Amino acid sequence: MRPCNVVSIDLGGTKIAGALVRYESEGQAPSIIARTSTPTNAARGGTAVLDSVVAVAREMAAASPQPPIGAGIAAAGCIDPKDGSVLYANEIMPGWTGQPLAAAVKEALGVPVAAMGDVHGHALGETRWGGAKGRSSCLFVAAGTGMGGAYAVNGRVLVGAHGAAGHIGHTVHPAAAGFTCACGGADHVEAVTSGTGIGALYQGVSMTDPAFDPSVNGAEVSRRAQEGEGKAQETLRRAGFALGQAIGSWVNILDPEAVVLTGTVVNAGPLWRAALDEGFRSQALVPLQSTPIVPAVLGGDAPLIGAAEHLLDSLR
Repeated sequence: MRPCNVVSIDLGGTKIAGALVRYESEGQAPSIIARTSTPTNAARGGTAVLDSVVAVAREMAAASPQPPIGAGIAAAGCIDPKDGSVLYANEIMPGWTGQPLAAAVKEALGVPVAAMGDVHGHALGETRWGGAKGRSSCLFVAAGTGMGGAYAVNGRVLVGAHGAAGHIGHTVHPAAAGFTCACGGADHVEAVTSGTGIGALYQGVSMTDPAFDPSVNGAEVSRRAQEGEGKAQETLRRAGFALGQAIGSWVNILDPEAVVLTGTVVNAGPLWRAALDEGFRSQALVPLQSTPIVPAVLGGDAPLIGAAEHLLDSLR
């Protein structure tokens, strides 16, 4: 199987990233030898997005100096672990539910294809070759536009019976009382701690409310906080503390060797991080308060590498 090339795709709500992942030898970290990217334009609907995924996959396969052994996909939504189709996606990706993701790419390329959720892919990449490499267990907290998560044990990510394991953003938190989540549920931690949720907390309205201004997101609140605005600073404290509390609760359940933080919200600044650490200590059991909370290291390459690893696992 090695040396070999794998077509890899990371499909999110904003862009579809493609890569050609090269494996030279067993035990050697893979490298990305070709890349491409195109806007998702999710509003076009699921069928149009699937067509774009297939086009990206074909472009990367054509870039390979030798026939790729397969394709790995890390995609938004709940991905069926049985056949790689999209079991469920919310209205951020209209018409994405039900799309035959893996089957369409397999038909286009004529090679084996394995698909998993985007956060699962990110976690697998970091587990095998990033910030969680060598750790026996790790909880991943992905705080970006939304709030995702994953749990890895002994180098493998637990995806669950329906491909939905790790949806930590949809757990109830008192700080989110009265706020509606993007999924339509009430009081979910994502509604006040994700990038969009921090904007909602700052504005005092749910992200689903017509009065909500999406341009005032976590990055904008962080910018205002750095300029000294008191309301923005207090919002970051509240959001960071709430997320820290939630992480403490999740650690109490899972007892991971480490927690890996990833996503754009991680760049919210020291005020946010100090509040997160305080919130964590307020909830984590005493023996677990020393659990390290560390940053991811692979950045945007993590889901691409993770998707390729998932393909190799499926072939093994």
